[in-house]
Amino acid sequence: MRFLTGRLTAWLVLLAAVLLAGGVNAFGGEAPAGTSATSGPPASAESVRAAELAATLPDDGAGSLLVVYSRDSTLTPADLATASALGTPIPSEDGQAALVTVPVQVDVPREELAATVTDLRTRVARDLPAGLTVEVTGGPAFSVDIADSFSGANTRLLLVTAAVVALLLLITYRSPVLWLIPLVVVGIADQVTTRLLEIVGRLTDSPVDPSATGITSVLVFGAGTDYALLLIARYREELRREPDRRAAMRNALRGAGPAIAASATTVVLALLTLQAAVLPADRTIGRDAAIGIVVALVFGLLVLPSALVVCGRRLFWPFVPTVGSVETTRTGVWARIAGAVLARPTRIVVGSLVLLGALATGLSGASLGLQQTDQFRVSAESVDGSRTLSEHFPGAAAEPAQVLVPGDAGELGAVLATAEGVTGVDGVRPGRTADGVSELLATLDAEPGSAQSRETVERLRTAVQAVAPGTLVGGTEAEALDTRTATVRDLLVVTPLVVLVVLLVLIALLRSLVAPLLLVATVLATYAAALGAANLLFTHVAGMPGLDNQVPLLSLLFLVALGVDYNIFLVTRIREETPELGTREAVRVGVAVTGGVITSAGILLAAVFAVLGVLPLIVLTQIGVVVGIGVLLDTLLVRTVLVPALFALLGHRVWWPSALDSPDGRQTRLTASTSDVPSAR
Repeated sequence: MRFLTGRLTAWLVLLAAVLLAGGVNAFGGEAPAGTSATSGPPASAESVRAAELAATLPDDGAGSLLVVYSRDSTLTPADLATASALGTPIPSEDGQAALVTVPVQVDVPREELAATVTDLRTRVARDLPAGLTVEVTGGPAFSVDIADSFSGANTRLLLVTAAVVALLLLITYRSPVLWLIPLVVVGIADQVTTRLLEIVGRLTDSPVDPSATGITSVLVFGAGTDYALLLIARYREELRREPDRRAAMRNALRGAGPAIAASATTVVLALLTLQAAVLPADRTIGRDAAIGIVVALVFGLLVLPSALVVCGRRLFWPFVPTVGSVETTRTGVWARIAGAVLARPTRIVVGSLVLLGALATGLSGASLGLQQTDQFRVSAESVDGSRTLSEHFPGAAAEPAQVLVPGDAGELGAVLATAEGVTGVDGVRPGRTADGVSELLATLDAEPGSAQSRETVERLRTAVQAVAPGTLVGGTEAEALDTRTATVRDLLVVTPLVVLVVLLVLIALLRSLVAPLLLVATVLATYAAALGAANLLFTHVAGMPGLDNQVPLLSLLFLVALGVDYNIFLVTRIREETPELGTREAVRVGVAVTGGVITSAGILLAAVFAVLGVLPLIVLTQIGVVVGIGVLLDTLLVRTVLVPALFALLGHRVWWPSALDSPDGRQTRLTASTSDVPSAR
């Protein structure tokens, strides 16, 4: 600690941080580029194995763009003549739309494919009859629009996140200077993290997922700023007791450092449980976010202290803490809140649990999984065109399912006949054949990405494999089914791992069994309430059909890990004060001293997660809203009143089986006292 705060060594620490950032930036290089966080299924999935088998078949690299002409009334002869200039139009049954299929090469660089789509859109939009609408959609158009939607999105995310953090820090500190220090330190940490992710991507030959990078940036800014708030609050507290700012920082690090380190360790270990997931995107998010939290911790506990002591006490101007100045945190609003909680703990516990339970009922009837057209927030022509197709040409927007049949021609005929008889299959036609593998293309009549489409794929797989074992069914709809199946599996496997990891960390930190169990239970209740409240908001206010597949697991991960953070900050302070004050009065002091800073940290983290809405994917918007609601519930309800009330009800028994689980005369006397809380030091 002396090295971090010394007159010369503090400057050396800052110089080392600058050199590290420059070195990582110089050697970052370029990693393979990804497009989105919409996770593909795991390598063991049937759709992936089908794609690998299909890759052995002859492929001319051809794909199709779907051009749909439509108007609110019946198409006119002039409309059909316009469509005929592009190809042979297929009119819809209602007569309000016509479809033209345009072949394109898809095995070309993305820039070339994007130019092809753009040129076609420009060409078909010329000289349209009044009232006629034309839209270009299809698989190649979707891939181009998705890539374009992420263009500059992470830059916008970074700028908006930095602006939100700056504003909230300025409001929190009410200082024109102080807020700059944590913002700059966390900003550098975020840039170092981004470059480290590129290095990891290059070394592992894995693409950098823009969504994973966006989530990681939010975590670095949110967690890094929270660590800064906790450290600076303790530093300010010590400056009122210690004339030497360097000694005050060392005391602050001894007091707040273990809680911050324990918090970061909890989050990192929780994130690493995603390595037990089978979805590649989940594992990528877990790895990248864990790297980000480690970097945020290093900069928060090593670089920030040096930056603060170098700047001196005047950094807090105009509210400069001086030795002997009044510590309002022990007698202010949070002290009064703590007193109210201790006066009526039973009522508060019951009321809090009723509220959380009521919010959790919002999960009743929740739907999991979104259609392809519902997964993006951006306005994209391919999405609009797909909706138009679904309205006028049911099933036309869906890519056919690939049925890959190894074996002789006899088996192929039997499989074709069986596939045609499957409910939900509109038609089957032969595809490519080579090396003893034959392809059948089955057109589904359900809307792409719908539950009905997934059910049809399941029926198709069961039917054809009964006729010819070894037959594989792949394609876009099969991938969606396999992804959803893997998502449910990951939720069932990773959830208990996250809870177990957090519980073990809390047991090691608090050296107790009762307190950790209480904290984990309250965080899980917060998660259920947040998910329920968010589901009501999505379905009844925003008009969304349900939750994206990845939302329950990733929201659980972030809320359990980050929600426990604030309880760690509170409970470690309570434990620190308990030997001298006793549990009940330690609760009063813990809430009074940490209330303001933890509330500021929670509001800041919720706001930062809300910024995920800048990115174009609905899944990220939903995760941001769920985590934001959960953090606010945890900060304003669970940590503020529920946990203190539970501790007050249990008293010293909350520390069982540690040495603190023993009432003493000091505790009894202070419990009976109604006077103001004395200083713990």
